[in-house]
Amino acid sequence: METKDIVKKGTTTVGIVCSDGIILAADKRATAGNYIVTKQVKKIYQIADNASVTMAGTVSDAQLMVKLIKAETALKKMRTGRQPLIKEVANLLGTLVYSNIRKMSMIPGISHFVMGGFDETGYHLYDIFADGSVTLCDDFISSGSGSVMAYGVLETLYKKGISVEEGAKLAVKCINAALQRDSASGGGMDVVAITKGGIKTVLDKELNQKIEF
Repeated sequence: METKDIVKKGTTTVGIVCSDGIILAADKRATAGNYIVTKQVKKIYQIADNASVTMAGTVSDAQLMVKLIKAETALKKMRTGRQPLIKEVANLLGTLVYSNIRKMSMIPGISHFVMGGFDETGYHLYDIFADGSVTLCDDFISSGSGSVMAYGVLETLYKKGISVEEGAKLAVKCINAALQRDSASGGGMDVVAITKGGIKTVLDKELNQKIEF
């Protein structure tokens, strides 16, 4: 069996900038080649009181990066006595990803993150690409194998200044589009809203595709 066949991968994640917050969404399926490893994987993680990330890529590496950034963010808060700015957290995660992708390994350490959060300067959405690059997004971003379908929806329906409620509905449409056409996306979806009131799961939906007679 080739290495690539035992790596969990395939996903659709979305990040949307709204007038009153950030929306993050993701499907629930993890695959290894053509095999569905699990239908209920978690792909959105809260890493601080004011920030969450979606993950795509090699699951083991992505999960390790999430653990590391959570720890580093907590340490930075303790050392400085303040909540780190979102751009600080994004750049730190980018550095971790950069170091991870360049280490020698039998399994490529590929991980792609979409980070959303708020701080004293406002709401922010970052694309932390698999090579460690960090890009600030002023509208939307999608990652994973189903991102092509999601981008079609986003490019057509996204409007500047939409509300969190509207953004959540748009995110659902994006993930739905990927579920219909991307074989590596499925299992349902999670949608998280990041606002001044905190981080809240607004949708946690599982899909039951079992047919009974």
